[in-house]
Parts: sequence; structure tokens; C-alpha cells
Amino acid sequence: MSTAGFNSQNGTGTGQTYVNGPSQNPIGLQQLPGVSYGITHQPIYNPMQSKAPAPPGPGLYPSGPYQPIPPTSSYQPGPPLTSYPVPSGQALLTRPPMGGPPPHTPPQSASPSPGPRMPPAQATPPPPIVSSSSYYPNPQQPQTVAPTWMYNTAPPLIGPSTSLTTPSNCPKGNHVTPAASTATLPPPPLSSAVYSSVPPPPPSSALYSSVPPPPPQCATQPAGTSMPTISNQGFTQKGPAPPPMNPIAPHAYPPNRAPYGPPPTGPQPTMKPTLPPTGPPMASATPPPPKADAQGGGAVNSTLPLTEPDLQEGDIECPAGTVAGNGPQAPNNYNHVENKMAGMSPPGPPGQHFGHYPSLPPGYHNTAAPHNSSPMHPAMQATTQPYSHAPQPYQQSPGGPGPAQLSPSMAAMSLQSSTPEALRVVNLLQERNLLPPTPVSAPTPCLPQDLQKINCSPEVFRCTLTSIPQTQSLLNKAKLPLGLLLHPFKDLSQLPVVTSSTIVRCRSCRTYINPFVSFLDQRRWKCNLCYRVNDVPEEFMYNPVSRSYGEPHKRPEVQNATMEFIAPSEYMLRPPQPAVYLFVIDVSHNAVETGYLDVFCQSLLDNINSLPGDSRTKIGFITFDSTIHFYNLQEGLSQPQMLIVSDIEDIFLPTPDSLLVNLNECKELVQDLLRSLPGLFQKTMETQSALGSALQAAFKLLSPTGGRMSVFQTQLPNLGAGALQSREDPNQRASAKDIQHLAPATDFYKKLALDCSGQQVAVDLFLLSSQYCDLASLGCISRYSSGSIYYYPSYHHQHNPAQVECFQKDLKRYFTRKIGFEAVMRIRCTKGLSIYTFHGNFFVRSTDLLSLPNVNPDAGFAVQMAIDENLDNMQVVSFQAALLYTSSKGERRIRVHTLCLPVVSSLADIFAGADVQAITGLLACMAVDRSVTASLSDARDALTNAAIDSLSSYRQSVLTIQQPGLLSPACLRLFPLYILALLKQKSFRTGTSTRLDDRVFTMCQLKYQPLAYAMLMIHPSLYRVDDLTDEGALNINERTIPQPRLLQLSVEKLSREGAFLMDAGTEMYLWIGRNCNPNFLNQVLGVPNSSAVPDNLFSLPELDTAESQRTRAFIGWLRDQRPFFPSLHVIRDDSQRKVCFMQNMIEDRTESALSYYEFLLHLQQQISK
Repeated sequence: MSTAGFNSQNGTGTGQTYVNGPSQNPIGLQQLPGVSYGITHQPIYNPMQSKAPAPPGPGLYPSGPYQPIPPTSSYQPGPPLTSYPVPSGQALLTRPPMGGPPPHTPPQSASPSPGPRMPPAQATPPPPIVSSSSYYPNPQQPQTVAPTWMYNTAPPLIGPSTSLTTPSNCPKGNHVTPAASTATLPPPPLSSAVYSSVPPPPPSSALYSSVPPPPPQCATQPAGTSMPTISNQGFTQKGPAPPPMNPIAPHAYPPNRAPYGPPPTGPQPTMKPTLPPTGPPMASATPPPPKADAQGGGAVNSTLPLTEPDLQEGDIECPAGTVAGNGPQAPNNYNHVENKMAGMSPPGPPGQHFGHYPSLPPGYHNTAAPHNSSPMHPAMQATTQPYSHAPQPYQQSPGGPGPAQLSPSMAAMSLQSSTPEALRVVNLLQERNLLPPTPVSAPTPCLPQDLQKINCSPEVFRCTLTSIPQTQSLLNKAKLPLGLLLHPFKDLSQLPVVTSSTIVRCRSCRTYINPFVSFLDQRRWKCNLCYRVNDVPEEFMYNPVSRSYGEPHKRPEVQNATMEFIAPSEYMLRPPQPAVYLFVIDVSHNAVETGYLDVFCQSLLDNINSLPGDSRTKIGFITFDSTIHFYNLQEGLSQPQMLIVSDIEDIFLPTPDSLLVNLNECKELVQDLLRSLPGLFQKTMETQSALGSALQAAFKLLSPTGGRMSVFQTQLPNLGAGALQSREDPNQRASAKDIQHLAPATDFYKKLALDCSGQQVAVDLFLLSSQYCDLASLGCISRYSSGSIYYYPSYHHQHNPAQVECFQKDLKRYFTRKIGFEAVMRIRCTKGLSIYTFHGNFFVRSTDLLSLPNVNPDAGFAVQMAIDENLDNMQVVSFQAALLYTSSKGERRIRVHTLCLPVVSSLADIFAGADVQAITGLLACMAVDRSVTASLSDARDALTNAAIDSLSSYRQSVLTIQQPGLLSPACLRLFPLYILALLKQKSFRTGTSTRLDDRVFTMCQLKYQPLAYAMLMIHPSLYRVDDLTDEGALNINERTIPQPRLLQLSVEKLSREGAFLMDAGTEMYLWIGRNCNPNFLNQVLGVPNSSAVPDNLFSLPELDTAESQRTRAFIGWLRDQRPFFPSLHVIRDDSQRKVCFMQNMIEDRTESALSYYEFLLHLQQQISK
């Protein structure tokens, strides 16, 4: 795929060019104070260094000195074991299989990596031969460095730049990557920003580099200038007026000046609230830094053209010369809670008034958990137990510690003073039942209680390490990835909303005021990201909640870690766009045969009055086969008019003004069209598909306004622009070799997506097909335009009723869910930290600004971070995500989330704060990118090494008493299990027949889904449901919801006398044992015995029995906790679908993958070397 940057007219009529797509990064590295970029930097750590190749099985694991277990069927339960056998006097290298033929040596891997991947099996294996994997896009530059993660740091500065003579070879993963340049470039970087973009280190290298990634020079930047360590793609938003902007300064903390230190540690001034003084404002205690808009802790390029504004959330910046508080006064309103549900109680009384100003605002509202119509799934509920959203009065004693200047007592909270549960030593080879009976909850940061009560919910903002290391070298030693996982637009039942003409922000780094700032006195506050002292605007002195004056620390902005602001006009580049919906529909013969058209039209008819919008909402339709069909829906027509354009090579709009119409004014014509559309093409014999031309036409139609394009496709596009050829060989689906064609076949869809992003158009793709459609190529249209991808393999209205139900439910959610238009998002962090890679569906512009033409409440994002400067003088650090969007009602809004975490100086504290699920989710995103840019085997090896490295570091650096066995801290006891689950997940598995589109779709989901949903795809939940009781049940809306315990994913936990429900996220399986309890079969399924269960049963009959009500209530409750609809498959023990159920038994061995116990033995073998 050609990924060279290309130019497109985009701007305010000035013809400015921008570089589209994650192409080579136009950034040079600015040297930071106190950091040497010479030869003294830490070498890059290589997890594959000095390790044996991966073990046999799925092309990964080598035959070790232990006796391999034969490939037995994992469907035959063995005798239940209460603990792993520990023979005295010998290593834990043998374990009898659960049944099967006598042991024999498994076949060797046929991995095609350069160089042998494993030695032949023998009693004493020779020194490991490390597989090679080129770190460069150029295959003519072979290297001898094995695949590895570079997740904690970016590489050191590279030598002299070389002139660019060929287009850059860009990564295809969707995250921040360097952009093509016409000036000069350093040596070509790694093909994926997930990994180090540095030449391979010498073989002796065994540490991470502590230097951020040095991207190449920018095409718009003269050589020698410097920019942040996060790549950008120059982009100017198109609009009728030039965007407001502030001049860009070189850096808030230039190297030639000492950085601002932490706040003073002396006692806080005590004073009573007074009226505002009439004289000049107080002088700041700290000299103000330059009035620049820079991300905290990052360098900013001072040479960007003025036509490329530093928009800060696109335009979440006061215009040049405007200071918060000096603008026109507007009503200072506060909707303490924006209720999404009827009957919500009004907010409680404000907190007690205090007459002094400690460093931390004394009054906080503890926010209670949202009261949904039904409680959350236990896996999601557990993550938010320590947090809440509803306002509750909370008082802090006078003089309490502030977040940025905590008392030295914080140091006494070191986790090493007493061994916490998180650091309890666990021998993974001996403790068999590690899976807790209830869902795993997010760890609680080790913060003072008053800070923790107001911290951001982990449902919205979650860090892989809840204790941040002081230095990059300390993070390197831990060998754990540092990153954030976000769900920024999540549906919240309660959301504090403020309407004010003054949105208070730091004048230096533009951070929004939040609960973790410090008030030095009544008139000054200190930013918790850059430590600048700012004046409190006059309007901010009034508290709209208590209707009192002189208590800025009690404002709702300082009481809630999640806030939403109604933005004033300064935050708009143009009048807010209306809600615009365009549907692009495949009507070829193949599409009509699937029957999806009837379902789509009926669903839209049912929900047309629920589409988000106002009186300005517009709607339009395009259908296509080998030609493009437009529909004139202009008011006054008696019926819709079809306009056919057959010239697909030079597409044009026949009547541009009447194809997108006002929904309220033309609703009857729209309804007539939806009723007649399925019949119009019922007898079509047209088999070709001109999808590319239809997309081009839709882009032209939506460009003036922006909006949402919904595309429905049922086959491989084979005509006109963007035509594709089938690349899948069905005979290679189960091959143990590397999977080919995970990258796009053409850059047509990516380029079109970038054009769409520039015009505020997002593309959502619905793929309904039983044949290969090259989702790797088609998916680019959604990935780079911040759209969504829906995939329904083998969809047919008669043969696959489960998919039809799933499609119907998904459409209802899709048509009615909240939507934000022309959105942008930026993540800021405390000075000393930096972000260098993003994951999700978006386009990156202005170095670290995510362009999101549409944002929806079901989208998740992830970022990787590095520590650029030592955090020695800091007790806590903060992260802030700001999302600017236009609501469907035409309001410009800003949603802000702020997370505060402690800084620690010991490895033990780092491990104690590790969030195993967040780490797994981030590694999954990194592995997807590695699979596309390198190879699937590289990604699998790197996943295995992630587990080896972290447990090895724990053993060597944290444990004081060395013990035999595979030891882990309790907080990471599930890490090897989750890594093995990823290796067996559809995205990364080998040796099992997997359709290419299925694999690519699950990869898209891992990068796009919020963590709570992705974890169910990685490690499904298993419950026994034939013996549900009301013991411990939840009572919700007069319904009783049973709460069965979670079971390990092993056939040992199954029983032929029982029924078991597996929740795999997007699908559910109800497995009925051969000798299942007849009472359950009769009372729940309405059949006398298991053999009478129908083959295609996908829903439970509604029987008037207690057992039926319990079972249906539990399944319905699980479904209610996610935005998509998981289909249910009821399968007998002898059903063909049983293989799908058994493939999720992660702890069991299959013909191509190791069991969990064997995987642990492999980890122990590698760690002990």
C-alpha cells in the first residue's frame, strides 16, 4: 500500500495544504533540561535478547527440557485437580495430560521468520537462536534483533539526517506515526510507532532507552527546528472563517531556564473570604512562563505556519489576546447534574463553607455511582466500586495536603512499609484456582482519601500503572508498559454541566481547572500540570451551586473530575453544524439475496423520530450496484425521484440541492422511500459493486456540511474506483505460518477517509457478507475518519436468524445513541510526561490533536506514554483529556476528564499499582499494530516476552527471598493467563482455521472497544446456570438477577449434568450437557431431554417458571451492560457449534496451542535462564 503523504486543498479558502494520514512524522527532538542525548543514554531494552525462541504449538513455543504433553482433545474433561502436582526433588516440568494418547514430541513450528525459530528437540538444547525481524520498512536491511515491545520509551536521537530521495514508507496502523517529508529525514524509522523507531541496539543491549522518539523533520518545518515528541499531520480545518488561535511559543519550559519546581512546602496562608480588591491583582508567586499554548511537558514547534493554528481541542483556545475572565459576561449557570433519566433527585446541598484556603480545595462532592436503569455488568461494575458520580457533601479538615504539594506524610504511605495484598507472592505453578469468583476490579491508586474520592472513574480514564515511576530508568526496570485507556464519550447517567462565559484554564499549558489544582489564596490557583500560578477570574468567584461569593474552591469545576462545559462562541470556527445523516446502500443481487434491506428500512422507519438532532436535521440516501442511484426528496414532490448516474469514473451530483433534505419538512417522502426501497431492487440481477464511486459521491454530497455516512456493503467491490481482488486463500486459514494480507491492498480508502476527516465526515461501515470482502482494505474508510465497523459474517435473513436479531438490535442502538459532530480531543499530562502513540479510530493533526468528525459513546482510545524528565520532586501527576464536540442539538460542548495518580520511587510500589487488565488491553492494541506492520509471529513473540520480562523483573528486583517456582505479585497473577488468552484469541491465533475478515474484524475491535468490552473478547466469562438461585441475587426494577460465580475456562469445570453460559463479549453460548438436569431442560428450554434441543436455537422461550425467569433475567442483564447486542447460541454437546464454545477454553491444550500449565512452564524456563 502506498502511504506517502499527499496534499489536499483544505482550509478557509487560502489553499493551504496539509499532509494526510499517519505518514512520516514531521518532528525533530528538542533536548530537555537535564537529559543527555549523547552516548550516555540507556540502551534500548530487548525482551527477546538472550531468550530461547518461543515454544511449539501455535508456532511459538520450543521444546524445552521438560517432556511435552501430547496434543489431546480438550473436549474430554480429565479428573479434577485441586492443585498442580509438585513432585519433590524435581522441577515442575511434567504434568500428566487430562487424557489422551501417550506422550510424544509435538511437531516443530513452521514459522517463516528469518532464521530458525527454535532448535530441534533434544535433552539439552543448544544456545537459543534468536529470530530476526527487520526494524526497518526496507526489507533489504536485515537485522538480527528479535521482535520486542518498546512500550515504555522512545529511542535516542539518531545521527545526521540524510536527504530524502524516495517517498516514505509509512506504517499502516492507525496511531501517531511520522509524516512524509520533502526536506530531510533521519534514517528510516520502525514501521510502527508501537515499537522503537531506532536502529537495533548492539546484542549486549538489555535496557530501555530513556529518550523520547525522534521523528524526522516536517515538510512544513525548516531543518533544525524542533517539535514535540508526538507526531503530527499538518491539518487546517475547513470552514467559513479563519480559526481563532494563539501564537505558538517554543516551549513553556525552555532548556535555558530552570523548570518550575514543585509548589512551596510551607504552611498555607489562612484568610477569610473577602470581596474582590479594587487594586491591581496580586502578583504571582512564581514568574509566569511565556504566554504559550503547549501541552504540559512537551516541546512545541515555534516554526509552524500561522495558518496551522494551535487549536487545542481544535479550537478549545481563547482567541489571541483573550484571557479567561476578560470576555463578555454571560449567564453563569450550572446544571449540577445533566439527568439522562426521569425522576432523578436534585443535587444535595453544597459543602460547608471554609474561611481559609489550603492548598487543596477544602470542599469536595463525593460523586455516587450512576443509577442506571439496570446495574452494570460485574466486570464493569467492579471497576468503579471505589468511585462515584452523584454529589455528596464532603469536608476536608483545614490545612489538608494539596495534590501538588503534599505533606511529607505521603512518603510514609510507601507500599514497602507493610506488604499489601497486591504484592503477596503467588507461585503460579502451585496455586491452581487463581481466577476470582467475581469480576476483576480496577486497582485503587494509593492516594490520600480526599483525593481518591474525587478521582476520575476508571470506567472513563484508566492507567496501566496506578503508581507512576519517578524516572524512565525505573520504568524500564519494571518492564511494564505505561499508557492510558479512555472511554471519553461514555454514556453517563449524571454529568455536571456548566454554562459560563469564562472557562478557567491555565494561561501556559491551557489545562482546564480541575479538582487537583492548588489554591494559593482566594485570588490565585496553581496549575497541576505545569505549576504556573494563575489569577482567578472575577466571575469564577461566584459559586452557582451555593449562590455564594468568594469561594472559588467550591465551584463545580473544582469538585468533579468529569465535567462538561457549554462552550462560548470563542470555541467555534463556524456556526455549529446540523445533524446530517447520509445512507449509502448496496442494492446488488447479492445484497438483495441476504435480505438485509428489509431489516434496515424497517428499523429506520421505526426509529426515524429518535434520530438525534433538532429542527435542522438533514437526511439523504444513495444506492448503488454497477451504477449510482440518487434520490430527490425535495419538498413538494408527490413521491421520491430516483436519479441514476452510470458514469462512475467521473461521478457528479445530479441535483445537489435536493439530495440532502430537512428531515422534519420531508419526513413523509423519506418514509415513502423506505417503504418502497426493498421492492425496487427485488428482481435485480446486477452483480457488480461500485462502492468506491458511491463513496466519492457521498463525500461530495456531505462536504459542505459534514455529518455521518452510513455504508452498507455485502460483497467485494469489483468495479470502478477502489475495486479489489480477493486475496484470501481458504486453504491457508489454518496454516501455522504467518498470516498474509492483514494490511490494506490499496490506499484508496485511506485517502478518501482522510479527505472525509478534513470535511468533518465520518464513515460507519456495515459489512454483511458470507464471502471474503477484504475488510483490511475497506476498514480504512472508518478507521481514519473516526467511524465504526460492524461485521455480520454469513448474514442471511432465513438461514441465520441470530445474525438478523443482532443486526436489528445494533441498528436500533446506532440510530438512537448520542452523537457528537466535528469533534477533536487532546490529552495533556503533567510536565515531565509525554504521549507518543495513540490507538483507536481517528486522524491525528497538529502533533497531538485527534480529529474525530463524529464521536460516539461506544468508542474507546488508548495512548502510550514515556517519562521525559525525572519526577523526583512530585508527589502526584495528573492527566487530562478534553473533548470538544458539537451536540446533535447544535451546542458546542467540552467534556473534560482529569485523573490524578501518585509518583513512587520503588519497583515494589510500581508493581503494587499495576492494573493487569489495562496492561493487557494496551498490549493488545500494540500487538495489532505489530501484526500489520511486521508479522503475526512477531506480535505473538512480543506478547510472550511481555509476560516473561515483567515476571523476571519482579523476581530479580522486588523479591528479597528467592524461592523456587514461577512467582508473581498477586496483582499480576492473571497476567500470564491473559497473555495466553490473547495468543488464542481470534486476532492472533494460528493453527486454527480463521477467516481473514474475521481476524481483521477482531483486531479492529481490540483497538476500538473500551477496555471493559475488550476484556470479555480476550477472556470470556463462564457461568453454570442450571442451578441458579436467589442467594446473593440483585434486585433491579422488581426483577431478581442471580449472580453465579465465575468459572475457569477449562473443560474440567464442565459437567455433562449441567448447563453453562459463556459470555464472549460479542457472542454468548449456552452449552447443554448430554445428561443435563431434565428439570432445567423442561423449565427453561421446554424440551424433555438434551437431544431434543433444536440445532438453531438462538433465544430462550418465555416460560412461566421460576427457572426460566432467572435464566432470562441473567442473560438479559448481561446484554444490557454493553452497547452492542451479543447473539445467543444454544448448543448441545454434539452440536457443530461446540467447536466455537471449546475454542474459548483458554486453559486447555489444543492441537496447535499450549495449555495454561504448559505456558507457565515455558515462562518459568525462560525466566530461569
